[in-house]
Amino acid sequence: MCPVVIASKTRYTGAVTPPVIGVETTVVDISPQDDDYMVEGYIDLSQLEAGDSVLVKELVALDGGSFRSFTSIVYTGPVDEPVVRFHTKTLPAQAGYRVTVTPLTGNPRQIPYAFIVEVLGIL
Repeated sequence: MCPVVIASKTRYTGAVTPPVIGVETTVVDISPQDDDYMVEGYIDLSQLEAGDSVLVKELVALDGGSFRSFTSIVYTGPVDEPVVRFHTKTLPAQAGYRVTVTPLTGNPRQIPYAFIVEVLGIL
């Protein structure tokens, strides 16, 4: 048996602001990797105000191209616990991963994010 190691690590950080209500905006879009990988991250919904609501979707493309919904939830501002964590997913090398936000009501707000991708390898 060979020990598994993290062969590479990539950080994705920044902020997105959807242009208008009803437009889905990609927060992070992870392409297939050289080997199986793990992805996890956070978004910050602290800027949502009363009357704002946003749909947050997490999608996976097991075949690398056809994204399917993994989970989705609507948050309505203000959010008591505004940091949303996307727990670690271990994905096959050919899979893609994506998180999107769609403002539904109110005003589009800036949404900071931080994700990390760790590509696995063996010794």
